[in-house]
Amino acid sequence: MFLNEVQEQVLETTRSFVDEVIRPAAEALDREERFPTEIYDQMAELGLFGIGVPEELGGPGFDTLTYAVVMEELSRGYASIADQCGLVELISTLLVRHGTEHQRKMLPEVLSMRRKVAYCITEPEAGTDVSGIRTTAERDADGWVLNGGKIWIHNAPVADTGFVLARTNKEAGNRGMSIFIVDLHAKGVERGPKEHKMGQRASQVGGLDFQDVRLGPDALLGEEGRGFHMMMSVLDKGRVGIASLAVGIAQAGLEAAVDYAGTRKQFGIHISEFQGVQWLLADMAKDIEAARLLVYSAATKIDRGLDATRSCSMAKCFAGDMAVARTADAVQVFGGSGYIRGFEVERLYRDAKITQIYEGTNQIQRMIIARELLRKGARS
Repeated sequence: MFLNEVQEQVLETTRSFVDEVIRPAAEALDREERFPTEIYDQMAELGLFGIGVPEELGGPGFDTLTYAVVMEELSRGYASIADQCGLVELISTLLVRHGTEHQRKMLPEVLSMRRKVAYCITEPEAGTDVSGIRTTAERDADGWVLNGGKIWIHNAPVADTGFVLARTNKEAGNRGMSIFIVDLHAKGVERGPKEHKMGQRASQVGGLDFQDVRLGPDALLGEEGRGFHMMMSVLDKGRVGIASLAVGIAQAGLEAAVDYAGTRKQFGIHISEFQGVQWLLADMAKDIEAARLLVYSAATKIDRGLDATRSCSMAKCFAGDMAVARTADAVQVFGGSGYIRGFEVERLYRDAKITQIYEGTNQIQRMIIARELLRKGARS
């Protein structure tokens, strides 16, 4: 109803791959916290990375709504896999919008996962408040010298290339930040230990430390002093991606709960016959559908070139809160079994929590929504 023929085809291709490859591996990946190179190689062959990259630059050239569909399906299989797709989408979008012709030459390696990338913003004093960034890049005769550190960076333990937000003018606030493309195997780069997380455990997260890392003049991405604005410019699309990921987690929980309710018996009847269980399932289904429609609305506004900031924040905020609440309901349907490792709904509940935190906490999303209302009025 909402998708065109091409989008339906992409959905079916992704869904088949998820059911055949990702879902059977999810429990082991969560337990082992392993980076699944073999799965990412297959995804690259299917064209599931860099979904919005134009065909002339080596991508499939799909729109944001197609990206949302792919993210939901991948997350229904395992959110850590979808997270990698979302990361590559953000990095490739930065390269397409702001990269030089030379810098864009890395796109084929990024989309094929031959070059693993990291999106490096967060610091101990700069999480939600990006203006607190202390990492610096200072000019020298040969280019730049990078110093500082980042924490909780997705792919930091395995990445080859980092897109690092650093301060180039200490007096200019948000206008004094720039993005640098950094070889993470270079002298002066040190990696912290891999973090062990509550959920999405196959997503590799860790710290990066930069000590007098020398960068050539071509390491600067885009215009000097515009790094903060460039990073923020991709967040609307990023929030659509996280909202889609949250919907996928919740959808997997609903499917598991419906199946279990139809087979589990108590008092001689299937628990699906109890009104209390039926209401849990009904509330899960209606909230998932509402979140999905918010995602589709936000993605469509981006694709039409409309002001989408409010819609993207609404989708991310609602979908993240929904995923946590409704995967909790899935656990409830399973009862004691849902609290045991090895049952899918236990993992889904853990995986859901981060969707309320990354790409801007849901408290920040509420602030953005309110700001947009007060600036532009109540009508969207």
